[in-house]
Amino acid sequence: MTRLTKKFRRTSILIVIFILSFSASIFAASRDYYQIQVYRLTGKVQEEKIDNFLKNAYLPALHRAGIAKVGVFKPIESDTTSGKRIYIWISFTSPDHFAKIQDVLASDKEYQTKGIDFLGAPFDNVPFFRKESILLKAFPDAPNYFIPNHKTAPSERIYELRSYEGPTENLFRQKVKMFNEGGEIKLFKSLDFNAVFYAEVISGSTMPNLMYLTTFADMSAHDAHWDAFRAHPEWKALSALPEYKNTVSKSVKLLLHPTDYSDF
Repeated sequence: MTRLTKKFRRTSILIVIFILSFSASIFAASRDYYQIQVYRLTGKVQEEKIDNFLKNAYLPALHRAGIAKVGVFKPIESDTTSGKRIYIWISFTSPDHFAKIQDVLASDKEYQTKGIDFLGAPFDNVPFFRKESILLKAFPDAPNYFIPNHKTAPSERIYELRSYEGPTENLFRQKVKMFNEGGEIKLFKSLDFNAVFYAEVISGSTMPNLMYLTTFADMSAHDAHWDAFRAHPEWKALSALPEYKNTVSKSVKLLLHPTDYSDF
């Protein structure tokens, strides 16, 4: 083998390694980002105003901007926040995508026209009390969202949004590890929990914490799935491991119905 041939082979190997490393970095960076907006309301009048705005102005504008799926949810009837909150879920490809969407909406004349009653409401007749925004980054083992295909009516479907707050940063990281390397996400998938996403909150009012959204055809399916999960030997073994003890200081569970104009 000539010196030139050896040099060519070494160069080729280096090029292949570079391409593989570059490709791996691209795939590693392809995790979704999500925003959850929470509107707090004073009553039915504000609820109807927001429904009208979301259905006729906001969701169509997001669709025109290239966001295919937007979820809009309300607490189930027995929840004390029923009629007082609306949750909106949006997916983005990157933080930059999230940041630019406001500029896109500001330049959308149809959105500005159809949403004028909401966007331009006077100070003494506001359409909502307060609004919260939560920004999340998808977990490595669930890098992209999943849209379920339940056949039941929206009023029957149950979407369960869970939030797990950690007592410290390191203990929180252990809970994140439990979902990913620990195999909790894999167990949820094997039991058909039809989760839309699993993600870490990177900007919000209660940090550190993670959130995930599982979905069920109805309340009976919800109860049956959780009974199966709690009784599963893999969960019993995983939850008993010392490394995952005391990793959650507060958990919040919200049971929601999708609105009739929600994309899923």
